[in-house]
Amino acid sequence: MPPVPGPEAVDFAAVVRARRMTRDFLADPLDPALVDGLIDLARRAPSAGNSQGWDFVVLEGPEQTGRYWAASLPDPAGFPWPGLLRAPVLVVPCADPDAYVRRYAEDDKRGRRAAPDDERRGLGDAASAWPVPYWLLDTAMATQNLLLAATDAGLGACYFGMFGKEAAVRAALGIPEDRQPIGTVALGRPGPDDGTTARASARRPRRPLTDVVHRGGFRPDPDPA
Repeated sequence: MPPVPGPEAVDFAAVVRARRMTRDFLADPLDPALVDGLIDLARRAPSAGNSQGWDFVVLEGPEQTGRYWAASLPDPAGFPWPGLLRAPVLVVPCADPDAYVRRYAEDDKRGRRAAPDDERRGLGDAASAWPVPYWLLDTAMATQNLLLAATDAGLGACYFGMFGKEAAVRAALGIPEDRQPIGTVALGRPGPDDGTTARASARRPRRPLTDVVHRGGFRPDPDPA
């Protein structure tokens, strides 16, 4: 049985509520040991069959992060969040579909009883047999771990997509074709203006709990009329 958290334990609910997407960073470098600790927490996310089909490309310092920005943002003029470009660390989480196919081709998964024979065989044969791409789901959960770990460490973090620049980023970072980048996480110490108060998205309220919980089955949204 795991130990009961003591009074000094971190208030997890407070960490979740404090998490925000930071878009303004100080250029101050981060201790590589701190970054390793954050990635260690990220990799403790759950994964189907404990396949752990993720990799993290870590870019530290302006020379390395500059290669990323040159590939993904070749013309930064007019970029609405220049403070994001100052982030001292960028992490590119990459999903590995083949890790799941290999794992589900192993004997304990081939013989599991939770699915029909044809489905059991298919999951270990090809990624296309998976009705849900768990490598993306699991890597996303690892990425959420990273965002929460950064918040707990007093850092700012921002997840963002590549928006059509995936091929250029792959080439710049040497990411192999059998890995699928799911986006990028910027890490660093927050700057004086992270931009959240000025953005319309940040001002949108959370949906009420009563709107997102469907006990006993999915209930339709109430008629707006």
